[in-house]
Amino acid sequence: MKIKVDAGKCEGHSRCYALAPELVDVDDLGNAFELNDGVVPAGLEEKARLIIDNCPEYAIEIVEG
Repeated sequence: MKIKVDAGKCEGHSRCYALAPELVDVDDLGNAFELNDGVVPAGLEEKARLIIDNCPEYAIEIVEG
């Protein structure tokens, strides 16, 4: 599984970082970016889905199965 954060949609709410700091980090303005080139480590797939579902701007998506 791989995720991608759309920087153009991210508003810096940082909910994703609060829920899954293993998958995303945030810059000084709170805008998220994916870690590890977006590759979701085994066992963290549910956390990836959780941050996708909790993003108010729909800025995170799965880009690979």
